[in-house]
Amino acid sequence: MNEFRPFRQSDAVRIGHTLPRKANGSPVLRITIALTIVAAILALPSDFSDFSELRFPLEVAGVALLASILAGFGFSILRSAVTLLLAAMLFLKLADIGTGTAFQRPFNPYLDLKILTDGWNLLSGAVGVMEAVGIICAGFLAWLAVTAVLHWSLGGFRRLSGKARRKATLVSGVVLSIGLVALAVQDPDRRGLGVEAEATSYFVNRVAMVREAVADLTRFEDELKQDPVAAGQRFSALAGTDIVLVFIESYGRSAIEDPRYAARISHRLNSVEEEIKAAGLEARSGWLTSPTVGGISWLAHGTLLSGLWVDNQGRYDRMITSERTSLNNLFRSSGWHTTAVMPAITLDWPEAGYFGYDSIHAAAGLGYRGKPFNWVTMPDQFTLEAFERLERPEGHKPVMAEMALISSHAPWTPLPTLVDWDRIGDGTVFNAQAESGDPPSVVWADPNRVRSQYLTSIDYTLETLGSYMARYGRNTLFILLGDHQPASIVTGEGASRDVPMHIVTGNPDLLKRLDGWNWEKGMIPQPSTPVYRMDEFRQKLVESFD
Repeated sequence: MNEFRPFRQSDAVRIGHTLPRKANGSPVLRITIALTIVAAILALPSDFSDFSELRFPLEVAGVALLASILAGFGFSILRSAVTLLLAAMLFLKLADIGTGTAFQRPFNPYLDLKILTDGWNLLSGAVGVMEAVGIICAGFLAWLAVTAVLHWSLGGFRRLSGKARRKATLVSGVVLSIGLVALAVQDPDRRGLGVEAEATSYFVNRVAMVREAVADLTRFEDELKQDPVAAGQRFSALAGTDIVLVFIESYGRSAIEDPRYAARISHRLNSVEEEIKAAGLEARSGWLTSPTVGGISWLAHGTLLSGLWVDNQGRYDRMITSERTSLNNLFRSSGWHTTAVMPAITLDWPEAGYFGYDSIHAAAGLGYRGKPFNWVTMPDQFTLEAFERLERPEGHKPVMAEMALISSHAPWTPLPTLVDWDRIGDGTVFNAQAESGDPPSVVWADPNRVRSQYLTSIDYTLETLGSYMARYGRNTLFILLGDHQPASIVTGEGASRDVPMHIVTGNPDLLKRLDGWNWEKGMIPQPSTPVYRMDEFRQKLVESFD
């Protein structure tokens, strides 16, 4: 008599049947998802604007081959390694896209950690704090989700049957072999056969980038020891003259030469020239090459004032701890009162100790009681008027001022307009302007609108400076320049890093000392006007006015 007993899984195996798998996805579907994610991360370009160079990454076939062959602990190691490496690559590529959009260069892990904070400041100022938090959280969660799905889907290889595993090994091996042959015979420059060993080259290039950054700082140490400009009594030709050095945010060569902006800005510069000429002032204009683009303005400030090429954060951090004499300190040791007027500075500014200021006027110290213009703490007109009030009273000691005007800083909304100088007061006259216009989220949804707002901001700042120089230009040498070109959303890809500089004064003898620069008379530099690197300016100024 047969006894009844429960049915066991072993019975199903013996009679040739397979029990249903657990409801966690078919192996084929999971493997398809895994290889799709692997291919997408490997092929993702570091520049979102260019998908023309997409290639089939051979590592996809390599991962499939190894995952089909390995089992047990070996597979677990492979699964974890692939997940971690691709998660790191995805993070770096997304960082590349961010720094490429803003600064037109890849992300350097060794140098760029600081700009994460500055990126937050810019993003939160452009779209709002809550929106910025939402964007960052969404991005981080998306990155985590991709990483988790990749790890889960790679597990599909472990669930393949013996026959399916052999097929996967064969197919992936053939694809990998064909790809390796194609990689070996194709032109390495043109890569016409459409294959690439993406992961290897990407991480090799990233390691090389970090090594080059370390070597660059070693070279920079040597540059710090070689200063052709010694401290001491300087600028005898400028004795008794106020020096007003003004950095204009995002005022680049494209503002003058790009057809989208040239007509309006050329008209404004001509108007400024007529206005200052009526006040007895004259200008010389030319080009300087900035060490940065799209942001990180302090690199441009450091380069101009130190006479060193400061094109990354590592160089800047080393510069401010060095004994290199800044342009400010050269004027200070020669008898000028040195001051900084920085409406964008809202936190502690320890770097200021390097430059050698007798006084510093950050945002809180300029007396502005009006409403901010989004990220911009106050309009440029108020900044200029506050400088006059604080540092140039009747009978003042000759002053050398470094000033940063920020009304042309992104997000370029809302935008101020010029008011009567006698109505400025404590700045509350600007409140209605600060509440006008669309919010950044609306403006930045339309690239054409962004460019239009940028153009208006530059036009405003130049108009304000023209009015200011005509009103306060007596016994003054004005040095006006852009800190850097704006981001590529404004300039387009491939724009130069050149910025305009205008030197304005009512003393023709001082302008005559600039004849050797071969710069243009008036406010509009020409395409053929000589271009100097920004780090050359310090020495050229000393040589011209000693």
